[in-house]
Amino acid sequence: MKGANASTLAGFILLGFSDQPHLEMLLLLVVSIIYILTLMGNTAIILLSYFNPKLHTPMYFFLSNLSFLDLCFTTSIVPQMLWNLKGPDKTISYTGCVIQLYVALGLGSTECVLLTVMAYDRFNAICRPLHYGVIMHPKLLQQLAALAWISGFVGSMVQTILVFQLPLCSHHMVDDFMCEEPALIKTACVDTTFLENELSIASVLYVVIPLGLILASYGCIVRSVLRIKSTEGRRKAFGTCGSHLIVVVLFFGTLASIYIQPKSKYTQKYSKFLTLFYTVVTPSLNPLIYTLRNKEAKWALRRLLGR
Repeated sequence: MKGANASTLAGFILLGFSDQPHLEMLLLLVVSIIYILTLMGNTAIILLSYFNPKLHTPMYFFLSNLSFLDLCFTTSIVPQMLWNLKGPDKTISYTGCVIQLYVALGLGSTECVLLTVMAYDRFNAICRPLHYGVIMHPKLLQQLAALAWISGFVGSMVQTILVFQLPLCSHHMVDDFMCEEPALIKTACVDTTFLENELSIASVLYVVIPLGLILASYGCIVRSVLRIKSTEGRRKAFGTCGSHLIVVVLFFGTLASIYIQPKSKYTQKYSKFLTLFYTVVTPSLNPLIYTLRNKEAKWALRRLLGR
């Protein structure tokens, strides 16, 4: 436990991209720009969904939840990352690391569940159009959103407690740019088989099962759309799902590469860039994907900017 005490007092050193110093200044500039775009884009989605009566629909209710989540997600990671990129100081306090792991893990898990809920919404909109308004009533929307947020943070609490109960090595160096569970596990001075198994179970609960439910929903959606005789009807039906499907592929694709794919020299070398993509890049793309592919959102955005 001596190593754990040392880590508690001294905090952690986030190595990040310190092995590639030529990249740090470039990343500082790029990540700063992406972070500003993320804040602007997701805030715009929330304002559009709130102030425009035409967007008071289940899809935009969940989309505003997703935008708020992405704002919190990037803010829990990027400011600390920018601070570490701009100079030689790569440290984060022990308490700061605990909070960052809990919040980022909670928000990431919540997004997995929320994207599944959004797939359920699209399933009802296309496969049960006549009953859509009855099924997706306001009370159910609130319950589904609460389910996503609560389940995400309950799972995060369990994993955070388990990680920080480990006796950590005295060097307290984390080979990542944030306090992420796989990197923190590697700093332990004891056998971590139990925690690695727990991480695998969590990956199944928050990645594999949600992704399976999403794919099942889209299987039903495709079957229903193919029954539509008109080409225009098919195009419109697929158009309502295209934005969500792109976001699912981007988010779950990188998550699966980090948490599910068997570890190899390739994944260890590039895992930081994959983490960078799903924590920084993807949240900035979500508003762009939804607004560019949705006529109502583009119209509402032009109207808001016109004011």
